[in-house]
Amino acid sequence: MEESTMKKHVTLVAALQIGFSTMGVIASLVVFFVFSFAGSFVVDDPVATSVIKLIGSVLPASIFLVSLLGLIGGVGLLSYRSWARILVMVIAAVGCLNFPFGTIKGVYCLWTLMQDETIKLFN
Repeated sequence: MEESTMKKHVTLVAALQIGFSTMGVIASLVVFFVFSFAGSFVVDDPVATSVIKLIGSVLPASIFLVSLLGLIGGVGLLSYRSWARILVMVIAAVGCLNFPFGTIKGVYCLWTLMQDETIKLFN
């Protein structure tokens, strides 16, 4: 493939990464508020309250962190930063566990970012 074709692929990967990461940030906020709301129903049970508080803070924080890293990586890809290529490859590999859309996006991102022409763009 030629360089201009790979630039289009990298731009698409960056757009996908930014889009999915933005949805992840929003999802983390929704999960946080859902667990906060659910916690109001179990105020009588201290064990249930602590479990909901633990899950309701760790899960959204994890989603938010991965999404924020993906967002930063996507923006870095648009500037052809070498660190962004590596970061997005790691995020894409983790995203492959999110079947089916994360798997499709992850495989496409990994394929794009591991091509020789793409590596030349980032050097």
